[in-house]
Amino acid sequence: MPALTDKAYVESLLTRHGFSFSKALGQNFLINPSVCPRMAQACGVGPEGTVLEIGPGIGVLTRELAQRAGRVLAVELDERLRPVLAETLADCPNVEVIYGDAMQMDLAALLREKGAGPAAVCANLPYYITSPLIMRLLESRLPVQTVTVLVQKEAADRLCAQPGTRESGAVTLAVAYYAAPEKLFRVSAGSFLPAPKVDSTAISLHIRPRPPVETDPDKLFAVVRAAFGQRRKTLCNALQAGGYDKTAVAQALRQLSLPAAARAEQLTLAQMAALAAVL
Repeated sequence: MPALTDKAYVESLLTRHGFSFSKALGQNFLINPSVCPRMAQACGVGPEGTVLEIGPGIGVLTRELAQRAGRVLAVELDERLRPVLAETLADCPNVEVIYGDAMQMDLAALLREKGAGPAAVCANLPYYITSPLIMRLLESRLPVQTVTVLVQKEAADRLCAQPGTRESGAVTLAVAYYAAPEKLFRVSAGSFLPAPKVDSTAISLHIRPRPPVETDPDKLFAVVRAAFGQRRKTLCNALQAGGYDKTAVAQALRQLSLPAAARAEQLTLAQMAALAAVL
């Protein structure tokens, strides 16, 4: 198999199969030869384990994963890639490509049915579903130890921000509840075909065996969504707009010794959990 990071070969491969990139699906295939080996190594799965990949594209990361893992389950939405992947993964007997929408599949059931040994997620994620897909992976309580993904730099900054800082958002606190995030390395826009307009960053989410705060997650995330729903407003006004009683919120802030003019991004996960418990 010629290198799937050779731009000329990839273009000829796609032309031969009549494939054209879909902006709607956020398709940007990796052609930097150094990226996929580093991602495959970072996901930490060995010969006894299983890797779940979302969006294999033409299989460049898939092949790297196949060299390290016992089994690779690759979920691909675009049926037009079926003949391409049949060719590029023909010599990878430990890879199974499953065509369907990862946002609709029961991924936990898929891993339980077909996985074996330690499991991980590793993927170059389409930018348009980054946050919702990551949240789906985390909320599904997959039997995995790590989620290693390549996302646009701005998304990585938000996902890996420290709760309680200006860069944090609702997804920051949600990620911090389920996992310990880590930035791995930056990937330039020129590493993709076609090249996007921004750089990307590889990150790892190390799944926590238990949440760092004891709370009702439904109540916690209801407060988080309301708090960040009006970022420019104070926390008190944002929560009022989200349906909470303003007087009760003001009393809760005083009870927790938080400033009356506090904003959502200033609260840590523990503070937000405490606020949700009081409310």
